[in-house]
Amino acid sequence: MTDKPFSSVMLLLFAFAALLIAPESLAHGVDDSTRNFLQNNRGVQIAPFMYIGAKHMITGYDHLLFLVGVLFFLQRPKDVLLYVTMFTIGHSVTLLSGVLANIQMNAYLIDAIIGFSVVYKGFDNLGGFKKLFGKQPNPKLAVLIFGLFHGFGLATKIQEFALPDEGLAFNLLAFNVGVELGQFLALMAILILINFWRQFPSFNRMATTTNTALMSAGFMLIGLQLTGYYLA
Repeated sequence: MTDKPFSSVMLLLFAFAALLIAPESLAHGVDDSTRNFLQNNRGVQIAPFMYIGAKHMITGYDHLLFLVGVLFFLQRPKDVLLYVTMFTIGHSVTLLSGVLANIQMNAYLIDAIIGFSVVYKGFDNLGGFKKLFGKQPNPKLAVLIFGLFHGFGLATKIQEFALPDEGLAFNLLAFNVGVELGQFLALMAILILINFWRQFPSFNRMATTTNTALMSAGFMLIGLQLTGYYLA
C-alpha cells in the first residue's frame, strides 16, 4: 500500500470512529438485553458485569476518541503505561465512589465535559496552549482530571438502573475490571494502528488534520449533549 492511499484510509477510520453516534448512545446508551439484565439483576453477578464493562468501553466512542488523542504522539512504552495508569485511576475512583456514595450528576453535562476532553486533547496535540499562552498545562494531570469525569460518565449510566444494594460493591468491581479489560483491548488496537501509521511520512504530514478532526468530533459531542440537556 502506498503512503497516500494509506493516509486516506487512516483518516477514514478516524472519521468513522468520530461519527459512530447513534441516537440511543447520546448518554452512554445500552442495548435492550443489557438494559433488561441490569434492571432485573439480583445478587452478585461477576461474569455478566465484567462483560458489560468491557463491552461498554470498547463501544464507548467518546472514551476511545480521548484515548486516541492521548496516545497519538506517545512512543515510549513507559509513557503509554504512565498515561493509561493516570486515566485508569481517574475513572476507577469516580466510577466506584460515584455509585457507592450515590453522587448525583447530570449525565448530559458529564458527557459534554467528556466531549470537551476530546477537544482539549486534540488542541493540546496541536500545540495550541504553547502557541496561545506560551505554556502547556501538565498533560499527565489533565489526563487524570479528565479520567475522573470519564468515570462519572460511567457512574451516571449505572445509576440510571437503580441496582439493588445486594452484591452492589462486587458487581461494580466486576464492571470496573471489565472496563479495564475493554480498555486494554481498545488500547492495543489503537496503538497498533498508530504505530503502523507512524512508519509512513503521512503520519507527521496528517497529524494536524487528524487532531483537528478529533477536536471537531469533540465539539460535535458537546453540541449533542448540551442539546439533549436543554431538551430533556
